[in-house]
Amino acid sequence: MTEIIVVGAGVIGTSVAYRLARAGAKVTVLEATRVGGGTSGISFAWTNSSNKSPRAYHDLNVAGMRAHAALKDEFGATPWWHGGGRVEWRAEAEQAALKAKVERLRSWDYAAEWIDRKQLLELEPDIAPEAVGDAPIAWYPNDGWLDPVVYSHAMMSAARRHGASLRTQTKVSGLLVEGGKVKGVRSEGGETFHADLVVNCTGRWSNDTIGTVIPNVPLAPTVGFLVFTPPVPASIQRVVATPVCDFRPDGAGRLMLHWGAADATVTPEIGVNPGMEQAADLVDRLLRILPGIAPLKPEAARVTVRPIPRDGLSVIGPVPGVENYYVMVTHSGATLSPALGAMAADEIVNGTQRPEFESFRPARFFL
Repeated sequence: MTEIIVVGAGVIGTSVAYRLARAGAKVTVLEATRVGGGTSGISFAWTNSSNKSPRAYHDLNVAGMRAHAALKDEFGATPWWHGGGRVEWRAEAEQAALKAKVERLRSWDYAAEWIDRKQLLELEPDIAPEAVGDAPIAWYPNDGWLDPVVYSHAMMSAARRHGASLRTQTKVSGLLVEGGKVKGVRSEGGETFHADLVVNCTGRWSNDTIGTVIPNVPLAPTVGFLVFTPPVPASIQRVVATPVCDFRPDGAGRLMLHWGAADATVTPEIGVNPGMEQAADLVDRLLRILPGIAPLKPEAARVTVRPIPRDGLSVIGPVPGVENYYVMVTHSGATLSPALGAMAADEIVNGTQRPEFESFRPARFFL
């Protein structure tokens, strides 16, 4: 039986661990904190391919969306995944770009259509009509959002039912390499774990995980800032993108807020708290769209660092110059996780070469 170590128990690591274990591999998952305790748990987690290009990356994300929907047949229910679609309208200066995007998506057979304000208010009756005005409104019915920690726990639980083991609070700090072959990993605490193959799913920490004994995949991580409301009297059911902020449900009546321009106002080292000026500004923006929930103060704020390879595209596969090592780094983990888990396991267990990964191999950085 092939022994495989999966490093990282976020949405990607737990997905590939489940598929590997189900395929008959002996899987050990090593996680520095807890399941879903890294970037996965601090993510807007919008499942989509609305803004993904080039075409190969778009198609890979569509495969991820379909894989999420298909899990209902496999698990009977998917309480971690929420459909409902996404609505989007933009300020006048951005409307031409929105129209061009919708036309491109429709030419790629992606579900994207125009709705009027009456239809929008039928979907989301708590949105203030005056916040929309006469802006064109795009509707992406197949988009959704993910509870990433709930999903990661479900995948890890399924992996364990197929014999996988899990070690949390075990931070990997290096690979064991002999004669150009990876033989396992070493933890920060000095423990060694041996395996036939190592799969690195630690995202933005992927290079810290392996050290410098083999080539590092060049990363260009970006900072994300999220704000959470307390439970509010609004029945928001889907992802909403507006000229002043984006938001979605986050369970128990709470909303999660994001605004791209706010990302540049924070750093990973900042002391994040709900009383900070940036959090108050995001809530003020939300109140322009949902005035009926006022008065309102932020309940929580979080900063995340997105795991983005240097060219902005996913990295999936073996790294040149070393054997028995497979790396998976992507900014689109929430969308891609079920598809990447199944496809990567197929490559690892069956020795196939998935054509979907052709544009995303680590080798492109080492030519």
